[in-house]
Amino acid sequence: MSPNNKKKLIILRKKLDLLDNQLIKILKKRFNVVQSVLKLKEKKSEIIDKKRINVILNNIKKKSKKNKIDTRITLKVWKSMINAFIQYEFRNFKKKK
Repeated sequence: MSPNNKKKLIILRKKLDLLDNQLIKILKKRFNVVQSVLKLKEKKSEIIDKKRINVILNNIKKKSKKNKIDTRITLKVWKSMINAFIQYEFRNFKKKK
């Protein structure tokens, strides 16, 4: 890699780091909402809502196309995020009495 490209790469990686910091803050907000949602659920069977997941993924696909983002990337990210939050909900579900 040329020295000029190396400098450009460093600058681009710093931009990615800043974006990652913003994403972490947004994920924290989403995490807080998921915790509130979990408190409302009375049965473990309520954790996975396939209709809701399909609506989310369809919306992401439409928004990705509108914003000219590769839908394979966004769908993979959202499926992974949804799955991670579902696993979190199962681990932290408290049976109602």
